[in-house]
Amino acid sequence: MQPRKKRVAAYCRVSTDQEEQLSSYEAQVNYYTNYIEKHPDYEFAGIYADEGISGTTTKKREQFNRMIEDCKAGKIDMIITKSISRFARNTLDCLNYVRQLKDLGIGVTFEKENIFTLDSKGEVLLSILSSLAQDESRSISENSTWGIRRRFEQGKLHVNHTKFLGYDKDKNGNLVVNEKQAKIVRRIYKEFLDGKGANRIARDLELSGVPNWNGKAKWYEGSIRKMLTNEKYKGDALLQKTYTVDFLSKKRADNNGEVPQYYVEDSHPAIIDKEMWEAVQLEMERRRNFALQYGIQKLEYATTSNPFAGRVICGSCGQIFGRKVWNSTDDRFRRIIWRCNGKYPAKGEKGCESRHIDDVVLYQTFVNVFNMMAENKDYFLDKWKGMRESDSSLQRYKAKQFAKIIADRGRIKEFDVELYFALTEKVVVHGEGRLMVVLLDGTEVECTVE
Repeated sequence: MQPRKKRVAAYCRVSTDQEEQLSSYEAQVNYYTNYIEKHPDYEFAGIYADEGISGTTTKKREQFNRMIEDCKAGKIDMIITKSISRFARNTLDCLNYVRQLKDLGIGVTFEKENIFTLDSKGEVLLSILSSLAQDESRSISENSTWGIRRRFEQGKLHVNHTKFLGYDKDKNGNLVVNEKQAKIVRRIYKEFLDGKGANRIARDLELSGVPNWNGKAKWYEGSIRKMLTNEKYKGDALLQKTYTVDFLSKKRADNNGEVPQYYVEDSHPAIIDKEMWEAVQLEMERRRNFALQYGIQKLEYATTSNPFAGRVICGSCGQIFGRKVWNSTDDRFRRIIWRCNGKYPAKGEKGCESRHIDDVVLYQTFVNVFNMMAENKDYFLDKWKGMRESDSSLQRYKAKQFAKIIADRGRIKEFDVELYFALTEKVVVHGEGRLMVVLLDGTEVECTVE
């Protein structure tokens, strides 16, 4: 009876996707296919090949992991690979898998080191050589990191433009503006300064079917916030925002001073001018401070259906007013009112002495304030002209924005939510039916509720 042939598989890997490495990858596949098929005692059990993947861990090496599963399933008797560094550069992983395979009666042949793991000397040599391979990986990682940091020192960018909305790369690797995507970026910045929050911007982009960098009309509040704070949109670049903590795990962390950072001005074409970018940063800071001052947990609390949420402030105790519904069996008597959240701090306990205010009064108050500005257009246009000399880029932006709104619009007959968000910071409710409407240009308008 003829002895059964050994089912032999080969594992190949190259560590990058560069052209010369890919040719090495193809050569390895061809070599082992021919080698196994021509050997009289071997039966070809397949080639498992990973390309363009680091060897420091086995987590992302799909073919390697599939090969191990096939070994466990009894489909392979022996594995051939070029060297320990091709199999693994992590000592722990390498020895772990070799021992797993040894328990299954499967040996691994490392051609370069002339090691067969089922030999008595195999594991001792393997432990020594695998450790050397790990040192080699550390050296490669350190050299790579050194090269990247030298490029950072020279102000050379390293940006993944495929996930960077608004930019492409030219044939020389330089960032160039993708004008179609840049229009979306400009829209996001403008809408933020028009009073929208990141969450609402994301929702409106989805409703409009606007594609993200991946072509899908899916947007996230966190992504919008990152775009609004990304200095690259004004043509500058802060290099080394994150760094690699461990060369084996490839884990990255935010750089809080652990390694040097480099700031390069005018490193590439801008999509947002510096004035507007700085205004957005100041507006984000203003909203954060406003939320902290009044104990509001969510920054953009107000919505189009509830525009006064988090913006009606008690003039007596400084807390915000909450929206309440007074129900009735007759819908004609159903009312929405706003009441200070400090009025009843606990059940049965009375706190703030302020009075509630009707929802309709707040809507009409804004209409009255806007119409007052429209009727006194010359006074306000002169005021905003002076504000254009302010040291604050946000105040300069608001002055131009307010002037354009008043110049383009006359009196309004009903509440306009977009105008309200663009112009209003808060409404302060005082006693005796007095309201103070505070606008984002600093204007304070006192109104009396009859």
